[in-house]
Amino acid sequence: MDQDLSSELDPALLLSTSASSSSPQDSASPSFSFYPPSPPEYTLAVTNLSCPAPRRANATLLPRFLPSFSAAPPPAAEGLLNSVSFIASSSSILAVVGPSGAGKSTLLRILSGRGTGSEIAKAPTVCINGNAVTSRAQLRRTCGFVTQDDNLLPLLTVRETILFAARFRLGSSVTARERHERVEALMQELRLSEVADSYVGGGGGEAMSPSRGVSGGERKRVSIAVDMVHDPPVLLLDEPTSGLDSRSAVDVLALLHEVARARRQVVVLSIHQPSYRMLGYISSLLLLSRGAVAHCGSLRSLEDALARLGHKIPAQLNPLELAMEVTEQLQADRAKFAELRDSDQYEEERESPGVANGSLQVPEHGYGSRAVEVAALTVRCWRTMYRTQQLFAARAAQAVVGGLGLGSVFFRVRADPDGLALRLGLFAFSLSFLLSSTVEALPILLHERRVLMREASRRAYRLSSYVVANALVFAPCLLAVAVLFSAPVYWLVGLRASLAAFGFFVLAVWLIVLMASSLVLFLSAVSPDFILGNSLICIFLGVFFLFSGYFIPKESIPRYWAFMYYVSMYRYPLDLLLINEYGGGARDKCVAWVGGDAMNGDGVCLSTGGDVLRGRGVDEGMRWVNVGVMLGFFLVYRIMCWAVLVRRASKTTL
Repeated sequence: MDQDLSSELDPALLLSTSASSSSPQDSASPSFSFYPPSPPEYTLAVTNLSCPAPRRANATLLPRFLPSFSAAPPPAAEGLLNSVSFIASSSSILAVVGPSGAGKSTLLRILSGRGTGSEIAKAPTVCINGNAVTSRAQLRRTCGFVTQDDNLLPLLTVRETILFAARFRLGSSVTARERHERVEALMQELRLSEVADSYVGGGGGEAMSPSRGVSGGERKRVSIAVDMVHDPPVLLLDEPTSGLDSRSAVDVLALLHEVARARRQVVVLSIHQPSYRMLGYISSLLLLSRGAVAHCGSLRSLEDALARLGHKIPAQLNPLELAMEVTEQLQADRAKFAELRDSDQYEEERESPGVANGSLQVPEHGYGSRAVEVAALTVRCWRTMYRTQQLFAARAAQAVVGGLGLGSVFFRVRADPDGLALRLGLFAFSLSFLLSSTVEALPILLHERRVLMREASRRAYRLSSYVVANALVFAPCLLAVAVLFSAPVYWLVGLRASLAAFGFFVLAVWLIVLMASSLVLFLSAVSPDFILGNSLICIFLGVFFLFSGYFIPKESIPRYWAFMYYVSMYRYPLDLLLINEYGGGARDKCVAWVGGDAMNGDGVCLSTGGDVLRGRGVDEGMRWVNVGVMLGFFLVYRIMCWAVLVRRASKTTL
């Protein structure tokens, strides 16, 4: 049992494709036995936090060019957040509430370290236990952040999802056994043990969605577990009840209430319309309106403030719902808005001894061993691909059917002038078929990118490790695709009868699909959605094919387009296939006869293999240079993908 658990992410057993299972009864320890018996207390204090609205580039251009419209100056734009102040303590839940556009998500993103950094640069805007936090990196280490969307891999089980998060977030000092024990305890704590071996489900389209996944409430708890596994002092949640039914929403809040008390964590969450039952688990409220604090305090203090302003709470509404309705009206009356704000409580809490003179002990989280990162990511990527049965079956069927179809169309091409043209057409069409055969992976890669951005923003692993792991998983799978395509088409067409030539043909096809996979990976990093990504792939492949030398000879390409001939992904594999067919032992052999039969040696020889290569302007000595260039395409597109992902990760709000 213990050996199975410790092998889940053990690099020595990386080729395992099934997760070990253990029931809740097998867990030997209670839920909180892997944390300090008396966790430290924390206090989060925010003082006058502001975030200006982003400037519009065309806002100042209109008055400059149209002075007749600039008689009245434009109204000053309100900030996204305006002098927000509050205090949140351990073992309690602070709910950030307000209408849509009030600034709830903006506030949480800034506190989680996903702002520009200028909002917290001035101390003491954000303090934890009296220690000023002035950098985004500090906030990201200190605060766990659960986004509104559940960005999880649907084809991993609940246990696997949390285990991988623990593997990346807990560091190398924690052993595999300790990771498993902590994950089992966390699943018990969040009531996930019963669905530990169920797929997460719920994303990535039909190809990546298993027939049955966990419920929406359970999936939300998995998201919470992923960002709780390293036990952050502050836990931020952006609308954790969004999209859930009332029962599941209450269950999530009840669990967060238990977690906050058990771990003495500071829990700050945003919520849109809490019910009476939800309010029972909330310790204090931060009501925002147009980026400003309308009220900060308990539910009872909000009721008192509404009563002082003459508002009677109807039976069908709770005090918070009424406050959200009248806040917009009170915003025009500064005196009444200030009375609703009730800032006295903030001043009292700020002067309390629990805020100052505290300590902030957050372990530095650096990247682990690159080899371990690559190994763990390879396991995860392999499991995802192995379980994406539709994609795997489609790839194999496409290769076999494509190879058989082309072999039947070009069956036993004769050694005559027409046969030379048919072979060239076969090679050109095969290139187009193979390079466009990896488009179906685009939606899967786009969904995986959101998971990748969430993990990269938490410094779970290096993005370069992901790119390497992706290549390690795709390379053998694409080799199988190359063999399945090459075997039927090569021998049915009757290409050069040599095992060495066939092996080189398989190598060329493998390099072609490797280049295509790298191109799709790069475009999945660039594209915002599937529609644009698919369009970009069609444009790239169409332009590359046009300048491959098949339609337009190199000498006829306009000078200003000449560079496209050298960057075309079609040119080098097309030359390579021609060299393999007509070079080497076929260089001095007659490959086109007229007036007889090539098998009998009669008739007139029109062309040797060398003549065909010279006629196409192909140098046989460039065989391995072309192989190197194709490998270069494979590497360059992956390096470009890595650069784009790094740029995206630096700006992500996930």
